Amino acid sequence: MSVSQEIRIRDAEDFEQEAIAHVMIEAYQQYAHDLPQPRWEEYRDSIRKSVYGHAPYARIVAEIDGEIIGSVQMFLSSEAAYGKPELGIHSPIIRLLAVSPSFRGRGIATLLIQEAARRSVLLGYSTLHLHTSDMMASAVHLYERLGFERAYDADTRNGDTLVKSYWIDLSKAALLERVV
Repeated sequence: MSVSQEIRIRDAEDFEQEAIAHVMIEAYQQYAHDLPQPRWEEYRDSIRKSVYGHAPYARIVAEIDGEIIGSVQMFLSSEAAYGKPELGIHSPIIRLLAVSPSFRGRGIATLLIQEAARRSVLLGYSTLHLHTSDMMASAVHLYERLGFERAYDADTRNGDTLVKSYWIDLSKAALLERVV
């Protein structure tokens, strides 16, 4: 990667909402054919709405040469992330991790996750959580490779879809070795 192709991880600015929404929808578009059309449209609309909402503790973006090419949202509890206090998660959760398809394979998703993990530790938390489904097999593979483990007690359902919970113990995670 040349110097001009340096990946920068930083907080999103409010004026970047539309660029972030574009990247997120572009990244999640691959699932459009896995879902019934009305369900995809509902999912797409919820992704777009999340960019303009005020619930995330942090919106973290990846950029190359000033172009946003990835993002992730970080919440501090299951209530903030999903409106589900009954999941009992009172530590950071990442949601809607997205990397533009034309920039995949460069470790950008890992950098975004590492930044969320770093911030979690700085806030005094020792765990980081996320939820995903089997439809997102490549994401599940990445999470498991990074050291995330299943947390069956925080699984939930979205209609017929099992939304699987994962967590990582940041005090033992190799994920942080290069960033803290």
